[in-house]
Amino acid sequence: MKNTSIRKPKDIVATRLLLGLAAAALFLHQEAPAAQSPVDLRSADSFVLLTKTGISTTGSTSVGGDMGVSPIDSTAITGFGLILDSSGQFSTSALVTGEIYAADYAVPTPTKMTTAIGDMETAFTDAAGRTLPDATELYAGDLSGQTLSPGLYKWSSDVLINTDLTLAGPADAVWIFQIAGNLTLGSAAKVLVSGGAQANNIFWQVQGGVGVEIGTTAHVEGTLLSAKAIHLRTGASLNGRALAQTAVTLEANAITNPNIGIAAVRLVSAGVITGPYTDAAGQSVNLATKTITVPKPDSMQYYRLWSGTALTVTDIRISGGSVVITYN
Repeated sequence: MKNTSIRKPKDIVATRLLLGLAAAALFLHQEAPAAQSPVDLRSADSFVLLTKTGISTTGSTSVGGDMGVSPIDSTAITGFGLILDSSGQFSTSALVTGEIYAADYAVPTPTKMTTAIGDMETAFTDAAGRTLPDATELYAGDLSGQTLSPGLYKWSSDVLINTDLTLAGPADAVWIFQIAGNLTLGSAAKVLVSGGAQANNIFWQVQGGVGVEIGTTAHVEGTLLSAKAIHLRTGASLNGRALAQTAVTLEANAITNPNIGIAAVRLVSAGVITGPYTDAAGQSVNLATKTITVPKPDSMQYYRLWSGTALTVTDIRISGGSVVITYN
């Protein structure tokens, strides 16, 4: 006779409970994507403009940092009125607060530039190779008017920003945007930061066949890592770096070094004049033009400048949906 056992109802309940707990344990083990670490730019970090085929400008451009080209030579840097240093290792320009390097300058500059270009390409590959995105194909690539928390974002086509995009997060937060197509900012559109977010921790990896198009008077925060060209149209500004594997073209633009960016000057606000004052949400600081742009509030706000040195507000005006504060 077969030895069989009959499972009592309470045994069945217990089994189901154990299975449920096991399933819950498995579910809880599926961790959310880990926070991203910044892309290591290595020696490319010291450049605000770095390209392989040239940098050109028209109009009253202001570049707040070093720039360089390689393997193309210095003849591919146009519109800057280059003045070769007596060492022959770099040039200067009235439009550039920093030094200008090219592959045909004196030793050790050729090696310096080969290394920097290699590091730029390595950084591009690093950004492109990050896995476990927090979102894929978010908003079908149209980020106009959105607010994004830190993370890794991925698109298989173009990304468009026609109205202000806000990146909201603390100072150590990282954003990496993997864009298989092109990146386009419409005229007057801005990438804004809030909550202490830093341009040094924002990376735009752009693979498209055109590259990056920054419209008239638009503003970008972060490092642009482009497989093709980067174009900044008239009056556009960048707090970050333009690192292109072809060319960068400028038209009366302000480029700010992110290493001395928003931490040097910031805007604080309060609903009443006695405070307390906190960092104004969505502010964008342009050290080159000495302006701070912040979204126009729905109610009365009082503003103060925070800085390590004494500053004076020289003008406050409304421009579209923003308040623009000029200081000196």
